Amino acid sequence: MQTPLQSAGNPTPPATVNPLALTVEEAARMLSAGGGRRVSVEQVQADIDAGAPVGRDGRINLVHYTAWLLREVQAR
Repeated sequence: MQTPLQSAGNPTPPATVNPLALTVEEAARMLSAGGGRRVSVEQVQADIDAGAPVGRDGRINLVHYTAWLLREVQAR
């Protein structure tokens, strides 16, 4: 039995992404999709290099990253 997504011409369901454990690439893609401008992998990596929080595995918690971004904007 096919799901509605599969019967609509998509042979596999979309991959799930955990917003609490994103790769740099996933974070850039999600931020670009949710905002009014494109966010590049290089921009996210520059934020990490500047102190944005990441887990021990190098993944980004979108909630913590957003809070860090807000603090950075307010500090300017």
